[in-house]
Amino acid sequence: MKSSRALLIFTAVLTILPSCRNPQQSADGSPASSEVRRAESADGRSLFLAPRGFNLPSGNATLTDTARLLAGLPALGSRDYFSSVRTSPEWQNHQSRMDELWSNFEWRHRAPIDTWAGSEISDIRGSHGLFYPFSGPDFLFAHTFFPGADTIILCGLEPCEPLPPLHVITPQETAAGLGGLVTSVSSVMQFSFFITKDMRRDLVSTRFRGVLPLILAFMARTGHQIESVELVSLDASGSPVINPSGSGLMIRAYGPNGAFRRVFYFRQDLSDGSLNPGSPILRFASSLGQPPAFVKSASYLMHEGGFSVIRNYLLTQCRAIVQDPSGIPFRDVRASGMKLRLYGNYTGTLEMFSEHNQPDLIEAYARRDYGAQPLSFGVGYMYNPERTCLMVLRR
Repeated sequence: MKSSRALLIFTAVLTILPSCRNPQQSADGSPASSEVRRAESADGRSLFLAPRGFNLPSGNATLTDTARLLAGLPALGSRDYFSSVRTSPEWQNHQSRMDELWSNFEWRHRAPIDTWAGSEISDIRGSHGLFYPFSGPDFLFAHTFFPGADTIILCGLEPCEPLPPLHVITPQETAAGLGGLVTSVSSVMQFSFFITKDMRRDLVSTRFRGVLPLILAFMARTGHQIESVELVSLDASGSPVINPSGSGLMIRAYGPNGAFRRVFYFRQDLSDGSLNPGSPILRFASSLGQPPAFVKSASYLMHEGGFSVIRNYLLTQCRAIVQDPSGIPFRDVRASGMKLRLYGNYTGTLEMFSEHNQPDLIEAYARRDYGAQPLSFGVGYMYNPERTCLMVLRR
């Protein structure tokens, strides 16, 4: 960006007040924004340009309502900022479809995962940070496995793009946009993973483009109230900075228990050609204090030689890893020296990934090594509970 607007790129590191964990409520029921200490620019101009750039409202109550609109939920409180949209047949059909998907997700995934995680990874689950490489916009399972993480780092190759102005787009554009949103979220809500090729097509085919609508919809469905949405980038030290031309997102919100959390999404190539041990994304993850990592439905990329940097980072710098077989190869897991527990079962992978079958992992399950225990839910590509495999590594 070579225009005068480039002068508006600010480098203010964000500071969160401890009192954010118990926010006061404003008159309309939304968290009081005064609980967040805002960064300030040198010339007094606002740093928070992203809501305008994203066609989002600037108030936290209407940000929350925007997220709820995308999620197929009614307005929170007595005032509906998008009543003209919610009364349309297109949105009411969207609400019905999202309600059905959410009901399916609740019994198929959320409830059994919550029970398992509360018993088996309660120590990891209590971490304040979470690093979720190869996630795309999958806030949903990050929150399901790690509901207590107050800083979540998501990354993928999908873009961050603005929403259309919701008050003025046509009913036809609304219907197409909401339909594309449902198509994008349906596979992850039913089977726990995005179909990457289809998602990338869906995320550019309507006015509801990029990862932002998906993340906001997931956050609303999981009971979050949105405080702010900003465009960000990472400086050389790995600090997130407000940047109106950045390729990342920072969403600040209050969770269902009132705790403050930040959700970051970075468009980041994690191959060795774009990543080195000192890359900003890895510095930022390390700043969270050796956070646990979550890896699911990662296309077996770390089984290949071109992803050694991210593989080595996870094994040496994260204090714990929860992953399915598409993450770090079992041979490297065993060689890492980390304490390992196996859950579920593994008899091989999908035919399309047959070159990444792991005979040593099949043998480990056959011998019931590493305390292998069954799972009552499916997750990852092998989403049938009888074939789902999870590995839990602790340093």
